[in-house]
Amino acid sequence: MLLTAANAQVIEPYKKIHGGKFQKTKHKNSPDPYVNYRWISTNADDSLQVYELFPGSVQASPATSFQIKGSSVIVQGEGEIFFDFGVVSAGWVEFESEDMNGEVLASISEYQEPAILNAGAQHPVKTLKPVKYGNAYRLELNNLLYEGVRFAWLHVNSFNSKWHLKNFKLVCQIKPSNYNGSFYSNDTMLNRIWYTGAYTVKLNLLQDYFGAILMERSDRHSWTGDAYPSQEASLSAFGNFDFVRKNILFTSVQDNGIAAYAIYWVLGLLDYYQYTGDSAFLKTLMNNAHKKLQVAYDHFDNLPKLVFMGWDERLGAGFEQPDISEPQQAYRWLCINAWRKFSAALRSINEDSLANKFAEYADTRQMQLLNDDMALKKMGIHALAEAMNAGLYQSADLLTLFNERCKDRNERLSYSSFNQYFIIQALALTGKYVDALSTINDHWGGQIKYGGTTFFEVFRPSWNDALLPNSAPVNNQCGYTSLAHPWGAGVVRWISEEILGVKNLSLGFRKFRAAPNITGGLTEVAGDVPTPYGNIKVAINVLKGNFVIDVPQGTVAGEVGIPKIGKQIQQIILNGKKILPAGEDNQFVYLKNLEPGKYNIKFKYSEKAYHFKTDSTDLKYKISTFKIAPAISNASVIPDETDGCLQPADDKSLTKFRKPGYVDSVVVRRAGQRRWNTKNAPEGSLPTQYAFITKDPIPTLQTFPLDVYSEKGVSYDIILHFIDPDSKGRRCAFEVFDLENFELLAPAQIVDNIQTGKLVRFRVDRPVRIRINQVRGPNAALAGIYFHQ
Repeated sequence: MLLTAANAQVIEPYKKIHGGKFQKTKHKNSPDPYVNYRWISTNADDSLQVYELFPGSVQASPATSFQIKGSSVIVQGEGEIFFDFGVVSAGWVEFESEDMNGEVLASISEYQEPAILNAGAQHPVKTLKPVKYGNAYRLELNNLLYEGVRFAWLHVNSFNSKWHLKNFKLVCQIKPSNYNGSFYSNDTMLNRIWYTGAYTVKLNLLQDYFGAILMERSDRHSWTGDAYPSQEASLSAFGNFDFVRKNILFTSVQDNGIAAYAIYWVLGLLDYYQYTGDSAFLKTLMNNAHKKLQVAYDHFDNLPKLVFMGWDERLGAGFEQPDISEPQQAYRWLCINAWRKFSAALRSINEDSLANKFAEYADTRQMQLLNDDMALKKMGIHALAEAMNAGLYQSADLLTLFNERCKDRNERLSYSSFNQYFIIQALALTGKYVDALSTINDHWGGQIKYGGTTFFEVFRPSWNDALLPNSAPVNNQCGYTSLAHPWGAGVVRWISEEILGVKNLSLGFRKFRAAPNITGGLTEVAGDVPTPYGNIKVAINVLKGNFVIDVPQGTVAGEVGIPKIGKQIQQIILNGKKILPAGEDNQFVYLKNLEPGKYNIKFKYSEKAYHFKTDSTDLKYKISTFKIAPAISNASVIPDETDGCLQPADDKSLTKFRKPGYVDSVVVRRAGQRRWNTKNAPEGSLPTQYAFITKDPIPTLQTFPLDVYSEKGVSYDIILHFIDPDSKGRRCAFEVFDLENFELLAPAQIVDNIQTGKLVRFRVDRPVRIRINQVRGPNAALAGIYFHQ
């Protein structure tokens, strides 16, 4: 229970960090301030612990109001102090003062503006008066205290007399978790991606289960599907087998009302089983998994409302249209994947009859889908990726379709890291490692370039062109965008399996494969993979011809692959003795069945190895030219030169549509309409103004799509009229998609400094969807859309 008396002492909900010590080993690519701290022992029932984090930089405005010296501040006027703690943490703000006076508020955020979230949160506006405990103060925004915090502010709104502030800090909570896994390569960004993903998961490990978000926005509970890639990353980074096991049990009775999340739960169970070999646990939950997968089979032909498959436009934009073709196809292939893997797991525990049943389910439904030529041709990157992951990379027709989709870097990018993980899995299965690394750099590397120290709920690479690092992100169909979302951490597992190249060949890594993929600019990789038998250690440098591998007791390195990198390997020396390889394929020369021990392998190529180059070109878009100009006023008037327009005509649902000959119709979905009565209207504006608006702060309504049905192949200009009639500092964004397949056509566009209005003009040659998004301010406001040839 928290104390509230003014003369009480601050009592933290958990004990200060203890039970371990910092190690000498440094991980400079990790954002985690405690990456080098190692607990003597950890287990799933450990309580959370807390540590203090002090700001790396402090800025005052105006400077004359504050004298800053170290961790002490003399406040001598109104203004605010801005604190940057360097990394996002799961924590809360505390500070000390013996003589604070006047009105003082504090704010926190994951980005460089005080955070504002949706209705339903205990405090949607993350600014509040700190609670006093004697001479200490704490910002308490929710019952559990913690939020996602990198930045904080102290607002001195009124001032009576000089007062003193000291030790402004974050108190951060953490679940004791040791980094038993590791990764290093000559690609610094790839290293940072691995450690950032691991840190994102670590921050969200709660007392009894895996959390799914740091910021309290009313949905901070266990999300079963989100946990699937989080668990995979956690096993690879921490080897916390008991806590993953605990989370699978915790989530076994829930699916969040989302059909796919029941399937992801099963896949998470099967991944844990493959990783640990814990057959007793699989048997305990076998009937549970059976029921979930049977439900999926029973509704395969007549799917229920899927509710959600992902935030990407092609997947129905989250909760908006999850029952269009692409998410339905992705879901069906996801089911086939789960049936096939469940069948293999059942066979390993001698449940042959049930195994045969689910193998037949997978085979018959796969054939059914493959025989539907029309549906196959419509499959996009997400459905095709799920098909590849279900084993269909061996199907020539589907592989051809997948290869075609993968040619465009934009097309293989997904809006959320959750779905992006399944796409890079498919790229690896089809041997497209260069494409996968390029996509990883675009998506996860782009988030780090944006300033991220954790991975986001959604992301567009074009944010880095349209926005400043660490600025407020684009809000959208996911609602107010989370910048610490562990469902984006699946890339950790992918790097450990596909680049470091360590995969289990039998349950629990009793036999494993170590075959590093040296491609896409890589020349050196090294790392640890935690297993129930201890760490597998791998290090290779193709420029030096060195390969070191540690095989832990109880395991066998069934395949050790020396990458050919397009050359012949002339010589192999194993622990000082020249040997012949046990086999080879197009990519690797193999040593096989190495018993426990440490092995030093020297190898020599037929020609000198060299540093490979990667694709560093800019992403290309079909629409790249936008003209932004101030409107004459905020008034909802039609520019003279336009052929037609759509405008709101009242504050309910009435619209005015003047139809140009080349546009069939315009449909606005999920928007509100609002009227402003401006008593003192600026010269040239109208006293009454209308706009389509986002329905902030209702969850997931920080956006609305505007669909323009026009003749395909006919080119015309679209002009969007953004307004800020009450001068509330609106900042908006919009995206443009092909209305037929929801392919992204343009980089995200930011519209700010709207003042008396902004007109944005661009040219299209097909039916399009324009998605209007709120960034800051009470909502996004669009006075109209105009057309001109």
